[in-house]
Amino acid sequence: MVEERRLEVLRAIVEDYVSTHEPVGSKALVERHHLGVSPATVRNDMAALEDEGFIAQPHTSAGRVPTDKGYRLFVDRLSTVKPMSGAERRAIQTFMAGAVDLDDVVQRSVRLLSQLTRQVAVVQYPTLSRSTVRHVELVALAPARLLLVLILSSGRVEQRLVEVPAEISEDDLADLRVRLNRTVVGERIADAATALGDVPVQVGDDLRTPAEHLVATLVEAMSDHRSDERVAVGGTANLARFGESFDTTVRPLLEALEEHVILLKLLGEAHSGALTVRIGHEGPYQELAGTSVVASGYGPGNAPLASLGIVGPTHMDYPGTMAAVGAVARYVSRILDEQ
Repeated sequence: MVEERRLEVLRAIVEDYVSTHEPVGSKALVERHHLGVSPATVRNDMAALEDEGFIAQPHTSAGRVPTDKGYRLFVDRLSTVKPMSGAERRAIQTFMAGAVDLDDVVQRSVRLLSQLTRQVAVVQYPTLSRSTVRHVELVALAPARLLLVLILSSGRVEQRLVEVPAEISEDDLADLRVRLNRTVVGERIADAATALGDVPVQVGDDLRTPAEHLVATLVEAMSDHRSDERVAVGGTANLARFGESFDTTVRPLLEALEEHVILLKLLGEAHSGALTVRIGHEGPYQELAGTSVVASGYGPGNAPLASLGIVGPTHMDYPGTMAAVGAVARYVSRILDEQ
């Protein structure tokens, strides 16, 4: 009973501090929350929470603020993440459904996350090396010129022009299309690139050279890792709301936003697909100890290809932010799964 009551007191302190950004006193807790105990009991619970390192007093005669340890206990003991309203879910679905390609999906995700959470949103482009091949298409543009289209599970589409030494008939083109798809569809990029080496030796002498040209072009398209370290960032203007902690929180975060490698490391282990929350000093950079990261992996099926999330001050609305990040990750995954 005592432990549960103290958790309620901690929850009330976290909620009030996130709402007001001011240290929380026992009197305010008693007035705002129906804790069912006397003010003296609340003061005793606050003293115990402070002794255990869950809250701290920033200066004498001030109220209490949550510590990183306190936020962690609060997040870990959330019985439910604040559900999104029906209107919010419909708005997300409508906004994301309008995306026309992978770049549009990523850009819309960033804008949506930053608007829903009022934090800085970060979305990693799907990692090529984690993708599988969904389809390979060959289109004859001229007697000896082909368009090769590679479609990946990430939603990424690569197009290459291939010049072949001689004209290819429709039947031969169909044969090559079948052989390429049979070899690579459903395979991880690295495995597909290796398996393609067998295709030229499977065809007749008259198709061997065109097959070699197509295989070389396809392997090159699969080896293009330009997007693996790309991220999109949105909502930087939201940092203006935290001017009171500019030197400790906002300035280091603004500097980090310039470095995509840092942002990818902040997103951390979210590739697992589970929603993760890293609070303050739990992150990889001590200069960003005033920030928290809520992130999730996304991708078709049960195979996350990249991660998305938000970065903001530790005094954020964790239940609402976790709900928004999880919802956007699910919708993006669904879009990629349907492509």
